Amino acid sequence: MSNNTQEILELYKKSVMPTYAPSIAIASGKGVTVRDADNRAFYDFTSGIGIHNVGHCHPKVVKAIQDQAATLIHASNLFATEPQVNLAAKLVRLSGLGGKVFFANSGAEANEAAIKLARRWGVANGGRYEIITMRGSFHGRTLATVAATGQGWCQDGYDPLPVGFVYADFNDLASVKAAVTDKTVAIMLEPVQGEGGVNPATEEFMRGVRALCDEKNLLMICDEVQSGMGRTGTWFAWQGYGVEPDLFTLAKALAGGVPMGALVSKARYADVFGPSTHASTFGGNPIAAAAALAVIEVIEEENLLDRAKELGELLKAALQAEVDKYDQLLEVRGKGLMLGLAVDGDAKEVVDALQAQGLLTLTAGPHVVRFLPPLVLKEDDLEDAIDMISDAFDCAFGGEEEG
Repeated sequence: MSNNTQEILELYKKSVMPTYAPSIAIASGKGVTVRDADNRAFYDFTSGIGIHNVGHCHPKVVKAIQDQAATLIHASNLFATEPQVNLAAKLVRLSGLGGKVFFANSGAEANEAAIKLARRWGVANGGRYEIITMRGSFHGRTLATVAATGQGWCQDGYDPLPVGFVYADFNDLASVKAAVTDKTVAIMLEPVQGEGGVNPATEEFMRGVRALCDEKNLLMICDEVQSGMGRTGTWFAWQGYGVEPDLFTLAKALAGGVPMGALVSKARYADVFGPSTHASTFGGNPIAAAAALAVIEVIEEENLLDRAKELGELLKAALQAEVDKYDQLLEVRGKGLMLGLAVDGDAKEVVDALQAQGLLTLTAGPHVVRFLPPLVLKEDDLEDAIDMISDAFDCAFGGEEEG
């Protein structure tokens, strides 16, 4: 007999370490909606924290996973598998960088690989090892990626952190230039900061960082863990800025919900890692690779890059209309279907109000509500969600609106 939401949450509290605090138990998902264990339906504008770009349980992704699971589940990286090499070739083609791919299992692992590659390259190029990252950034939960993250809240309690990271101000090229020393090997940034508040880089900043890296012989590393795989309207957010990084990382939406991360390089850095210098037992697992190939096929066939741009503009305009209506709502920002709503107060209270209307969102720091709907979102779904947003804000702020 299936448990209800309350029973599942009680078992969660007893059995799972309290690194999260769930308020509902999700039982199933299809497209842009999920149902909880009590069969209540919600529009999922979290996408599993940016995972379900092609929606929950897309038939092509499900079939790819099923077929691969019946053929070969795992072989280890002592051997090559066709899904893995096909996916690597596809990612190289989509990026246009002409390099190679290292596969991992998560965004943190992909970023760890980028950090290690940069240091290994730096050792051979003047003994350099420091990486400049941005204040407000988020790069993962391993010790190295926590140290790379420019936010103190996720570093508390983990001293001593690994050395070799220096912080600069996001969208402030002068701050980045001031942080460069003879120890600097790379500059690492998110084209759109996700956990840090959904802050897009300016074109001037991205181009300036690229020029600085060229001038100082530094690696430019883009963390595309959340912004990649079409979320901002291009395959990778950096492609919307007219620059090319030397390395970039992917995870989250890459395999449609199957754990997978990837580091993609330019040709110049494709062979910095050699045999035994870095590894991952499960990286590029055949099931994950097959799922990722299906995700890419769906994005291409259903023109989801264009949809992310078009529906992103509609959602942004709807949120801006609410900002114009209520003093408690401050600003809308983001790119494509990666949007943030800054609020004057506790963002979690707004998330709860939206959930009460049937719309799942999430926070991006204490004062920003994050909207990450699946890219398969249809206009009628978006209209329903906009109505829910309007109703939630009417309930929360209706007695205090302007005019």
